[in-house]
This record gives sequence, C-alpha cells and structure tokens, in this order.
Amino acid sequence: MGTVGNKHLLQDIFAATARGDSRPLVDAMADDFRWTISGNGRWSRSYDGRQAVLTELFPVLRERIEGRIKMIPRRILADGDHVVVEARGDNVTKAGQRYDNSYCFVFRLAGGKLAEVTEYMDTELVTSALGAPNG
Repeated sequence: MGTVGNKHLLQDIFAATARGDSRPLVDAMADDFRWTISGNGRWSRSYDGRQAVLTELFPVLRERIEGRIKMIPRRILADGDHVVVEARGDNVTKAGQRYDNSYCFVFRLAGGKLAEVTEYMDTELVTSALGAPNG
C-alpha cells in the first residue's frame, strides 16, 4: 500500500478507536499478527497471532474497563511499512477510576494488513488501574 495508504489505514482505525469501536483494528490484523507490550511490567509480553490478541489480551481489558475502550490519536507518522501512532486513552475502570494512559504504537504493515505492533505505555499506571493481567 505504501506510506500514504498505510497512514490512511491507521488514521481510519484510530478514528474508530476514539469512538470506542475496535472492529476496524481487529479486521486489519493479519492472522499471524503480533502485539508486543514493551517494558518489564506485569503487562509486558507478546501475543503471537490474532487469536491470542482476541482471546488473551482484549477480554482482560474489557472485563476491567467500563463501556467501550477508547484511544484518541494525537499524532500519526508514517514511513513505508511502519506507522507510529501517539494516542491517549479516555477510559474509566469498572471500579470507577480514570484510566487515561499515554501510548505510542509502532505498527508494521504487510500486504495491507497489520503484521505487528509494539506498544509503549506507562506500565505502572496500567497495573495500578487495572491490576495484573492474570488476576
């Protein structure tokens, strides 16, 4: 797709996540998509495969965040197969605590699909607001 097409795809995806709609993100994931949460915190790890993201990561987030999960894009930069998205969460936990983490996502695309993402965020905040991912 090239730089422009890849950037446009991520702009569309994050316009949807700002409304709490994750469907375009899920639809754009390749079957062998890899999601890596950077750092050394309890949430830091890789989810290998679209199915792992959908069955291991997303359900944990949905069970702890009230309503739809929202991420608002602040800046989107693209270079070839890589697109960087700076975003801010707009969420409340089911316990009533604000959870507005800051994110930097580095996506790699291949064949018009999301091949991988590395997520950088405040790992202390996610653990204090949402607890450990395994309960």
